[in-house]
Amino acid sequence: MKFATRKALTALALGVFAATAVAQGYPAKPVRLVVPYPPGGSNDVLSRIMAETMAPGLGQPITIDNRGGAGGRIGAEHAVRSDPDGYTILNVQSSFTTNIAIRAKMPYDAAKDFAYIGMMALGPMLVTVHPSMPLKSVRELVALAKARPGELNYGTSGAGGINHMSTALFANLAGINIVHVPYKGIGPAMTDLIGGHVQLVITSFPSAFTHVKSGRLKALATAGAKRTAFAPEIPTVAESGVPGYSAQLWWGLAAPVKVPDAIVDRLAAEMNKGLKTPKLKERFAREGAEPLIMTRAEFRNYVLAEIERWRKVARDSNIKP
Repeated sequence: MKFATRKALTALALGVFAATAVAQGYPAKPVRLVVPYPPGGSNDVLSRIMAETMAPGLGQPITIDNRGGAGGRIGAEHAVRSDPDGYTILNVQSSFTTNIAIRAKMPYDAAKDFAYIGMMALGPMLVTVHPSMPLKSVRELVALAKARPGELNYGTSGAGGINHMSTALFANLAGINIVHVPYKGIGPAMTDLIGGHVQLVITSFPSAFTHVKSGRLKALATAGAKRTAFAPEIPTVAESGVPGYSAQLWWGLAAPVKVPDAIVDRLAAEMNKGLKTPKLKERFAREGAEPLIMTRAEFRNYVLAEIERWRKVARDSNIKP
């Protein structure tokens, strides 16, 4: 028994030593950050800012690999099937959780296949309507929708995306019947909202606020749990008659689950160091995002909780892919 115990302890010590040695030599070449969406959107822009910020501390560049398609599933599957050596990491975001929530089968398991590095940022969403709508608040919107069930339409970036799920949650909590109009991206949905073809869109702050300032759209509320620093004068949905409502955009980083802990810890440390810098905060703010530091465990729990929350919304609203 004593020999077996010594043997097990020796194996454990060798394993720890090997992992430490790997981490000490890491990274010896550029790291690849897979962004599962095309260039130009918030996932891409924020990932590029984060990569530039982390690279000096790592001593190697972080290159962006855009692999869009299937609502982010193609890029996520590619990343999670990559060699677990720390040289391929993944941008995960709000739609990572909503896509999983509406599907019975996925090519990966959020709880078993990923090592979560950390949160990058949160971003507010705005509840926007066409200026011709005869209302000034969410309370008035809810009253109008109850008076005209099934007559008001809302646009989204597509079935199961964060815009869709956020609006479905709003409708559930407010007890209203509004009609979903899916588009191939949030751009066309916003164009039709501005044109008066749909009445409501809940979308990211950058997507909407320029139009709000120009008078082409009206902002009724922000969707988060608290008011955003980007427009503190705008009340939240929860303040405006729909208690308990909260939905927001978020972005973070993950890696294949078998990447050694010491390497994931190194990536998390460089990420969190970067998130504390005023320069990054300023650059994120231009994209409507606020840095938020979480431990690896906190971020993992957050992602898995979001999946369960959106699964309930999908069941309650009968949302399917």
